[in-house]
Amino acid sequence: MAKCAHCGKQTTFGQNRPWSKKATKRTFRPNLQTISVLENGKMVRKVLCARCIRTLAKTE
Repeated sequence: MAKCAHCGKQTTFGQNRPWSKKATKRTFRPNLQTISVLENGKMVRKVLCARCIRTLAKTE
């Protein structure tokens, strides 16, 4: 579910690095939203990231 249907962007992992340099695990989550898209003449619900939604709006 937590994956963009268009570009495949998903959760990535990294580390918090405060001033003390003590590394703790963290996640970077994409801005995923469920929208309805016109595809082959039918409305289809898809999970897309915000960047792909913006790109689709430009091409329409």
